[in-house]
Amino acid sequence: MAGHSKWANIKHRKAAQDAKRGKIFTRLIKEITVAARLGGGDPEANPRLRQAVDKALANNMPKDNIDRAIKRGTGELEGVNYEEVTYEGYAPGGVAVVVEAMTDNKNRTVSEIRHMFSKNGGNLGENGCAEHLFNKVGMLVFDAESTDEDTLLEAAMEAGAEDMEAEEGQFTVYTDPQDFSDVKANMEAAGWQPSVAEVTLKPETTVHVEGKQAEQVLKLLEALEDSDDVQNVYANYDIPDEVFEQVTA
Repeated sequence: MAGHSKWANIKHRKAAQDAKRGKIFTRLIKEITVAARLGGGDPEANPRLRQAVDKALANNMPKDNIDRAIKRGTGELEGVNYEEVTYEGYAPGGVAVVVEAMTDNKNRTVSEIRHMFSKNGGNLGENGCAEHLFNKVGMLVFDAESTDEDTLLEAAMEAGAEDMEAEEGQFTVYTDPQDFSDVKANMEAAGWQPSVAEVTLKPETTVHVEGKQAEQVLKLLEALEDSDDVQNVYANYDIPDEVFEQVTA
């Protein structure tokens, strides 16, 4: 059941840096707006909206901002009509990359994404060329200092989780995407508060890259994540900690 996940550890450190850069509110507002437009404005009846609202609250977004985003989605307030689009490609070293975006101009966005890939030694590919290398999962991260592995594993299984992996300083619990909200609620009700909780794409396998290739991969991901149109970036890299820390410092 429990395993090792260097990928998850790096991903979480990167997410913390993104939050510091102030990108998180913009992305969450877009997600809330689109989720409300597609599934209605009631979080209890719209699992995607419920997840977005929970994440917004966890990132200290004011409730007024959340309510306005929902109303823009349901049409009660005017707002930009965002369209969801996914791009797939490869970074240097054969690292698979999946980019989820929300845009009001697909021609502009695809042009920018293609330029970022080519500028950083990668290639934007056709739909389906990379996403099959990932699995969609619910993910809950817990601080290893506040619990032991066996206790958390038992609690996760009782809550309906599918798997757990150990990494230095943290435990990562995985769920079926459809069960994510229920597992999260069950664990919180039992007194377990995750530091990270989201539905994400987890690579089936990772690609080890070092040196210049590793730097190119991280620079490409940085460029993609800096785009105002990009919501999420997933990549199946395995990069040494010292290289990661140096490039993202």
